[in-house]
Amino acid sequence: MKNRPSTAARLALAGAPLMLLVAGMAVGHPGHDHAHGSGFAAGLSHPLLGFDHLLAMLAVGLWSLRQGRAFSLVAPLLAAGGMLLGAGLAWGGFALPGVEFGIALSVLLAGVLVAALVKLPSVIGAGVVVLFMLFHGHAHGSEMPHGASMLAYLAGFTLATLAIAYAGRATGALLMARENRLLRALGALIAAAGALFAFG
Repeated sequence: MKNRPSTAARLALAGAPLMLLVAGMAVGHPGHDHAHGSGFAAGLSHPLLGFDHLLAMLAVGLWSLRQGRAFSLVAPLLAAGGMLLGAGLAWGGFALPGVEFGIALSVLLAGVLVAALVKLPSVIGAGVVVLFMLFHGHAHGSEMPHGASMLAYLAGFTLATLAIAYAGRATGALLMARENRLLRALGALIAAAGALFAFG
C-alpha cells in the first residue's frame, strides 16, 4: 500500500509560500542595533525579534512535550543552558564555524523533529537541544551591544529563552489536545522556514 502525503505534509506544502512573506523578518540578530538598548532590554529583545531564534526555541518547547516526562520538564532549561554555553564561548573568544548556517539548520531539524513526532532517549534529546541552542547562544553573545552589562544581557536572553520554550510547550499541549496533525503541520512549517533560512 502506497503512503499518501499526510495532512500535515499537505498543509506544510500549502503554507510554504507564506514563508516567503516573512523571509525579511529573518534578520535574527539585532544585537548591533543599539536602538534596542543595552543590558537586560537588549538581551530580552534579541530572541524575541530574531525570527530564527524565536522559531528554534518554540520548536524545542513543542518537541519536548512528546518526550519522556523528566526530559520534557527540563528541556526549556537545557535550551537556556545551551544558550549560556554558546554565549560563554563567544565571550571567551572561541569562534564557532558556520554559526549562521548552524542556526538555520537547527530551525530546520527542530521543525522536522516536531513534524515527525520523533521521540529520542532523554540523554540524546538533551544533547540535541543543547547543540541546537549553542549556535543561537554564540550569536547572542557575540552581538551583545558595546558597553552593555554582561550579567544583565545574560539575564535578559535567558528569561526570553525560557519564556519562548515554555510557550512552545503550552502551545503543543493545546494542539495535542485537539489534533496531532496540527502539531505536525506547525513543525513542518517551522522546518520549511529553517530550509528557507539555510538555503534561500
